[in-house]
Amino acid sequence: MNTTARMNHIIQPDGKTFILAMDHAANFNTMPALINPKKLVKEIASAGADAFLSTVGMAEHLTDSFQGKGIIVRVDGGVSFLGDNSKAMQMTVTAEDAVRMGADSVITMSFPGSKFENEYLSNVTRLCMDCHKWGIPVLAEALPRGFEPAEDSRTPENITFACRQSVELGADYVKTNYTGDQESFKTLIDATYKPVVILGGAKKVPVDKLLGEIKDALEVGAAGVAMGRNIWGHENPVGYTAAIARLIHENCSVETAMKEMNKSFAV
Repeated sequence: MNTTARMNHIIQPDGKTFILAMDHAANFNTMPALINPKKLVKEIASAGADAFLSTVGMAEHLTDSFQGKGIIVRVDGGVSFLGDNSKAMQMTVTAEDAVRMGADSVITMSFPGSKFENEYLSNVTRLCMDCHKWGIPVLAEALPRGFEPAEDSRTPENITFACRQSVELGADYVKTNYTGDQESFKTLIDATYKPVVILGGAKKVPVDKLLGEIKDALEVGAAGVAMGRNIWGHENPVGYTAAIARLIHENCSVETAMKEMNKSFAV
């Protein structure tokens, strides 16, 4: 079944998307900013996010807060920050479950080089085959070696391989790290042949630096961003959302985006 109809709820007519990641509390300690997700999701949806990375619980119980924006449900889980990292994430949601919840898309991990790569990479293709029967596009979070520490994990070459492999395994679009410079990221974009969105990362990054990375990525072909904690963990998540939305969909400068953020904060 064709995935275009649901994909159009994620990627806008200009070929770009701003995905807000709200799926952290399913595996990590609940952060203060996520205590009231219903209010936060509603405010960010109004500020310009196009879609949300959602947990099963959010998709089931916060439907009205999404305000008709795209919903991308995380389908892998079964582990938490309290564990010893000795097990891989498991597929916990089926394509039929995603349809029942009204999901526009699903997301799963794609970790080449990790000690559990056989499970993760096999899951990607199995998920794609099942979801495509229902017209559900699959987003692969492509990270070389996953979250396992290794000096060579996030080199531009390895990130590029992880993204290309993900689409070869069936993914419809990819979420990954920015490689650090436009030349190497352009190589990644050219090699992948499906939409690529950059993630925000676990570390808190200065606003101007993050906006600059987004701008650089967009200029060489990124389809947008999929970010979470750097935005909703900020003191002004609504203004931050509005700034990034303008950067993505209006092709404004970083300076203009910063003014948008400060204007929203002042209000």
